Amino acid sequence: MSLAQTPTDGGASPRQLLILAVPAIVVGVFAALLLWGLEQLADLLSAVLWDTIPDTLGVDPDGWWIVLVLTLTGLAVGLGLRFMPGHGGVDSSTTELVAPPLPVGALPGLALVTLLSLAGGVSLGPENPVIAINCAIVVSVFSRLLPRIPPQISMLIAGSATVGALFGTPVAAALLFTGIVAAAKSGGALWDRLFLPVVAAGAGAVTMRLLGAPSMAFDLPAYGSPRVVDLLLGAIIACGAVAVTLVALVLFPIFWRALHGLRHPILIPLVGGLVLGVLGVIGGPITMFKGLEQIGELLKDPGQYDAGALVVIVGIKLLALLVAASALFRGGRIFPATFVGVALGMLGHVLIPGVPLGLAVACGVLGVLLVVARDGWLAIFLAVAIPNDATLLPMLCVIILPAWLLVSGAPLFRIVPPVSSVSVGSPVAGGGQRGG
Repeated sequence: MSLAQTPTDGGASPRQLLILAVPAIVVGVFAALLLWGLEQLADLLSAVLWDTIPDTLGVDPDGWWIVLVLTLTGLAVGLGLRFMPGHGGVDSSTTELVAPPLPVGALPGLALVTLLSLAGGVSLGPENPVIAINCAIVVSVFSRLLPRIPPQISMLIAGSATVGALFGTPVAAALLFTGIVAAAKSGGALWDRLFLPVVAAGAGAVTMRLLGAPSMAFDLPAYGSPRVVDLLLGAIIACGAVAVTLVALVLFPIFWRALHGLRHPILIPLVGGLVLGVLGVIGGPITMFKGLEQIGELLKDPGQYDAGALVVIVGIKLLALLVAASALFRGGRIFPATFVGVALGMLGHVLIPGVPLGLAVACGVLGVLLVVARDGWLAIFLAVAIPNDATLLPMLCVIILPAWLLVSGAPLFRIVPPVSSVSVGSPVAGGGQRGG
């Protein structure tokens, strides 16, 4: 089967699709198990760092302990980047969700530094490293066992499987990869092209549900009947979220160059961990970690947060995200950005009480993810998924228009690194710039 006849090009027969669905399901289950295993290990280590040891020593885990743990996390990550084979792969600040596959030898180091970051409270999610690990493994295995499947298709299946596992539904993967698949030059129905990625994503999502992974849906009051005024007010909140995140976008390369000016792969995350520790003390544990459980804390009792508290939470979390992404920690930006979006939506609800909370949260998430992910489908999906209210979808499809106009001309939320990079264990000369 040539690339022009692969299932994602619509050139495969139903029999071929059925046969290839089997390895796609296997990949989905494998991707979910790997993600689940990594997160379980991170939770165990996190419990030791933040519960067991402080209780044993009789110290307050919300005080100076935060600075100590995050600084030591930065040191441990730096040592892993410097001395582990493969040096932890590519700097996460320079990549999108799906990047070219890494050498298999680099995966243990990447898994280790990702585990340390997740457990240590770094404000990054697991998405970029886990997708990189799964893609590298699947491409390597398929090249040996199923050599007729091109590496591009192997990556598409592995990436879709991991996205399905991460977000708990194959719909997220289908929407996210629609643009990639639709860009193919050959003919064929779009559903045929998406068949195997959706199968893999579905297997990953079902596996995570069976393993008891937490859902990204939260219990918020139902939106109810739509109002015309909500289109305007929702657009104001979404555009406000875009504006705040664009400020972070401008600051991103400044933070990256400042930290990389330290010019050593151990010193950079060490200093970054120290800064994250100070931010954690100021903002509290709710501004730490990847953000999914912390979203639940925010939405458990929204009334306890006034405008001032939400401004502090948003500011600290954005700074923590920028520092973490700039300091060689391996991790993704989607989960912490979603947390920021929820907090901004709650702020919008406080400032404009007439906007229902579910709509305000959805608009905040929509605006932030348009900047960070630069994918309208994913932004809409998560904006609907967080409040768990499909009645918001028609409103968001209109509200997204002015927000997207603000975003469309901005650079991507990632760094274009210089030729020499500390992400491969060597000193860096010069700084990075925003990709576009």
